[in-house]
Amino acid sequence: MEQLVHQIEAYRQEVAAFEATSPDAVEEFRIKYLGTKGIVKAIMGEMRNVPNERKKEFGQVLNDFKLVVEAKYETLKENNANLQTSDSKLIDWSLPGDPVPVGTRHPLNIVRNQIVSIFKRLGFAVAEGPEIEDDWHNFGAMNLPEDHPARDMQDTFYINQNPSWLLRTHTSSVQARVMETQKPPIRVICPGRVYRNETISARAHCFFHQVEGLYIDENVSFADLKQTLYFFVQEMFGKDVKVRFRPSYFPFTEPSAEMDISCLICGGDGCNICKHTGWVEILGSGMVHPNVLENFGIDSNKYTGFAFGMGVERITQLKYQVNDLRLYSQNDVRFLKQFTGVV
Repeated sequence: MEQLVHQIEAYRQEVAAFEATSPDAVEEFRIKYLGTKGIVKAIMGEMRNVPNERKKEFGQVLNDFKLVVEAKYETLKENNANLQTSDSKLIDWSLPGDPVPVGTRHPLNIVRNQIVSIFKRLGFAVAEGPEIEDDWHNFGAMNLPEDHPARDMQDTFYINQNPSWLLRTHTSSVQARVMETQKPPIRVICPGRVYRNETISARAHCFFHQVEGLYIDENVSFADLKQTLYFFVQEMFGKDVKVRFRPSYFPFTEPSAEMDISCLICGGDGCNICKHTGWVEILGSGMVHPNVLENFGIDSNKYTGFAFGMGVERITQLKYQVNDLRLYSQNDVRFLKQFTGVV
């Protein structure tokens, strides 16, 4: 123990003589004496080697040494703070801080949320489903015959290990799963990512995003479909946008129609986007085919319904006048930061 007492006395003299002229020196003092592997902790560890009858005496010496070290550390910190105040090279904390980059939602998510919000106000619930689907929910249940071109390998990504599984080509498969588990009335929208074997270009991509809608109840008519979509267009693009329906064909609806709006880029005068027609197609729609209803045990003599589907990329392109679909997936900050502050 006598050797430890002499060692502590030597440390006391060393502490008393220590001077610091910088914050780094003060920190070095703290680490050397008060750190987890410092001198004070090391000496405390020697307590186990002190005879029991002298532990109290040694503990008092050790405690006095610790208090001296702590007092010296506080003095060094205070003196160093005074040195910092007089240093003309210190940071002026009254200056404005460095700007912090502000993140934003992706433009596709912004538009998707707007679409969902509009239809929610009409009483539509949101339904989601798997991106890897089986042939029945993706094609068969939707009244697509075995020889339909969409089933071909050139249009659909099939899973090699199980050819009956595929990357869904539309969110109609979510509608199928809803009809499988719910009874009318049904009123849902189905947003999600879909996949098709397309050549990537400014107008097409191998994946894109859809929002599809389904409404089934008694006495649902084509007039209900038209008024629902009129409301959506006016809420999304404004009251002055013109709308027209064109007859079309889809296996899962009958009758079917595609809906166009007046081109927002050229104002209807004609441009490359609208192919100089003044009109741009934004979605397909129609009355749910009776075969689709019967596939899920829904009485087509009692219930009718309508369905529609739109590409989120196309809506975003018109809303923000984006001329290249590839920009959505290139993660180019110069493109994405334009949407900072957009809700």
